[in-house]
Amino acid sequence: MKIKTKQYFNLLFQRVSKFLHFIICIGVFVLFGYLFYTDIFTDATARTFIWNAVLYGAVLLILFRTYNAYYVGFSRIGDLIFSQFLSQLLSLCLVYAANCLYVLELFNPLMLLVLLAVQLVFDIIWCFFANIIYFRTHKSLKTCVIYGKASDLDRVSGILSNSKKFTVCGKIKASETDIASLTEKLGEYLCIVVCGVEASLQDDIAEYCVREGKIGYFAPHIGDIIMAGSPHVRAFDVPVLSVSRRTPKIEYLILKRILDIVASAVGIIILSPFMLVVSVAIKLYDGGPVLYKQTRLTRDGETFRICKFRSMRTDAEKDGVARLATENDDRITPVGKILRKLRLDELPQLFNILGGSMTIVGPRPERPEIAEQYYKELPEFKLRLQVKAGLTGYAQVYGKYNTEPYDKLQMDLMYINNMSFVQDLKLILATIRVIFMKDSTSGVEKNQVTAIKARTSAEPEKAAEKEKELLNI
Repeated sequence: MKIKTKQYFNLLFQRVSKFLHFIICIGVFVLFGYLFYTDIFTDATARTFIWNAVLYGAVLLILFRTYNAYYVGFSRIGDLIFSQFLSQLLSLCLVYAANCLYVLELFNPLMLLVLLAVQLVFDIIWCFFANIIYFRTHKSLKTCVIYGKASDLDRVSGILSNSKKFTVCGKIKASETDIASLTEKLGEYLCIVVCGVEASLQDDIAEYCVREGKIGYFAPHIGDIIMAGSPHVRAFDVPVLSVSRRTPKIEYLILKRILDIVASAVGIIILSPFMLVVSVAIKLYDGGPVLYKQTRLTRDGETFRICKFRSMRTDAEKDGVARLATENDDRITPVGKILRKLRLDELPQLFNILGGSMTIVGPRPERPEIAEQYYKELPEFKLRLQVKAGLTGYAQVYGKYNTEPYDKLQMDLMYINNMSFVQDLKLILATIRVIFMKDSTSGVEKNQVTAIKARTSAEPEKAAEKEKELLNI
């Protein structure tokens, strides 16, 4: 009872601290508006400031949730600060634009820059102390990893690297045990991480975690993700889930197409000066073509020509082999490195979206040659082709350029099984944050052609050595 009371108290304290941070952000915004912009609004001043506060608070709340700005304990302090500051910046830009339209004039944004500086300092202080308090009240969990093969340990290495949250004291290979013997070994652990485990054993472990009050983190199978997005059928006297090919509702497709046309047209108009500068820079560097057109796959395996700014040398694939960019790839030009870092090489795809061959949000289109290599190891990779290819998507926001095909497929299926207009808007907003994250554009390793990492299953001795290394033996 004492433990539960302490947990509830900690949870309440976290909620209160987040609420206070949010309220203070709005309060500082209103204070600056009252002190420096009262003379702009000659009529209904109080009502105007109330509406400004409501608009700012609503947008800020949506962005905080989209960017996981309060993910204390899971995100690094730097990521939390960046998420909060970016949310405040975008919210302020929207309110500034709305007010300029309201008074039909551009007013001095200098004090808004001062406001952002004040909020940044406040964010740094809050995140720093919130992180300290969280880890003082949440001790590192004694953790056990249950895995199928050595590569599964590699998949969850990013989770387990958070030593403040997880203390890995045990690793158990699923093929060498069953649920009866597992329950005897897991009694001392507070947290269990499961990856690559056969479905029936995974179900038993999940039941055990719920029954015994353990915290479980499960890397799902593809079937788990498909089932999670399936509707319940209530016409039978047993629980039944209906699984079929994803067919979005017609009203969603209409709204999605309207969003594609409006957003791409506005984007082309606003970004045209940047695209002109990029075009000149590419041409001046080596005199080669500005644009790079390439065949890609979209819905139902249909092909189209994707359009990008050229970031590599003109002879990048002179050997005729289709390959992804690697870390420090010498085929990428100096101009191309900047374009890739800022994602500016993707801008011409706005014309693909306007023309209807792509959409804003959807699985990224793969090259047919690379997709064929993925299909050999992972036939299920074709499930991504249920919907039209997109400029950004779940895998782009929450994965990386070099994310393995299996994980990329799972992320894309999470989107496909939960498609909605609101989900699209959230992913568009989340993409803004990803643009500034360096690791999201990391290339594959030097010895890779696709995102499939080199396997050692055909070499038992090397595979055993790799497993020992991951097990820290």
